[in-house]
Amino acid sequence: MAGFDFDLFTIGAGSGGVRASRLAAGLGARVAIAEVSRVGGTCVLRGCVPKKLLVMASHFAEDFADSRGFGWTPGAASFNWPALIGAKDKELDRLNGVYLRLLKDSGVTLVEGKARLVDAHTVEVAGHRYTAERILLATGGWPHLPSIPGIELALTSNEALDLARLPRRLAVVGGGYIAVEFAGIFNALGVEVVQMVRGDSLLRGFDQDIRATLAEEMGKKGIRLLCGTQVRSIARVADGSLSLRLAGGLETVGEAVEVDDVLYATGRRPNTAGLGLAEVGVRLNDAGAVVVDDYSQSSVPGIYAVGDVTDRVNLTPVAIAEARCLVDTLFNGRPTAPDYDFIPSAVFSQPPVGTVGLSEDKARRQFGEVDIYVSRFRAMRHTLSGRDERTMMKLVVKRDDQRVVGCHMVGADAPEIVQGLAIALKAGATKAHFDATIGIHPTAAEEFVTMRERLADPA
Repeated sequence: MAGFDFDLFTIGAGSGGVRASRLAAGLGARVAIAEVSRVGGTCVLRGCVPKKLLVMASHFAEDFADSRGFGWTPGAASFNWPALIGAKDKELDRLNGVYLRLLKDSGVTLVEGKARLVDAHTVEVAGHRYTAERILLATGGWPHLPSIPGIELALTSNEALDLARLPRRLAVVGGGYIAVEFAGIFNALGVEVVQMVRGDSLLRGFDQDIRATLAEEMGKKGIRLLCGTQVRSIARVADGSLSLRLAGGLETVGEAVEVDDVLYATGRRPNTAGLGLAEVGVRLNDAGAVVVDDYSQSSVPGIYAVGDVTDRVNLTPVAIAEARCLVDTLFNGRPTAPDYDFIPSAVFSQPPVGTVGLSEDKARRQFGEVDIYVSRFRAMRHTLSGRDERTMMKLVVKRDDQRVVGCHMVGADAPEIVQGLAIALKAGATKAHFDATIGIHPTAAEEFVTMRERLADPA
């Protein structure tokens, strides 16, 4: 629109911000995007991508060991942590270049520096001011650390991806997906891992059978799990290691645990500090997230937000979907609200988790009567590998109309399998549809279409 420098000014060049900017520019809008760091955001540079590369690297230890059961005699293997980090960094540099090229080819102007809102239509970056008809906040989230003595000695997931050396002993504090993923990575690479969880088990909010199964399997792999435990303080001791004073669970661990490093994964907070949001009237909730309506507009007309900065559903594909909906609303003449039903998600733990839909507990609260089907079995691979690892699969079915409202899995390839099941749930598939589907044999995935024994209702 005439009178403004840009039709859209995006703050934050992560997955959501880049997608919205590119789509809007492709529809003829004049678009700028500001980024204080490298282009790509949390997922590409500090989250999903580098983390999964480390998961893949760490799993080779089990692959080498399991190969003996299949007739292989592997030679002596050694692991080089700096080589892995170097290879990971090279890939991130490549992806950063890809994102820069995508923005340039789309006609989006990249503005480098920390952005701050001056008013509802003005953004200041590195001393320069830019005006825009619409402003999009897509600054994501950032690891949150509690205020305890010695917390400055702790690592977050950001630093864990760039450690100069592999620790011998590591404490992981937290029970969410980031915590269990890093615990699995370092444990598989030979690090002695103790994981401390404030609650009663891992993965609060997930289906109870997922939580119990994963905790059991991680324990089998040698991860020491301390539930009902909080860290009171962290201190450096004479030999250079860290001493963690604990509260709760002390009958198990004594009064302190000594490790080489401590990784905190106790949550992330929306990255809204220093943006000048309150000064221009943008409403934030108690967690510091931007409050938006169904169409991602903030309390100030013309200012919008997508992704983790809104603290709705903090997943990269969700941020991308929100961005697409926003561009349809603003530049395509098609007001579109994001659909948050049946969003599949994965935890790249070891073994991995895949889930879509409602947990059993949530389904019972929402629908009352539900049918539950659960299968636990030893995967075919481990009949020869000899590894003591079990797979768990679960279906949650709404009893009155037999619609499948939850699919949950812990085991190899769970994320790949559940992605396909998400389509079925989104389409409204019933248990009869699952039963009528012929499985692919021999696969683990076929178990989802062969479960026939409904569990008895709980007392």
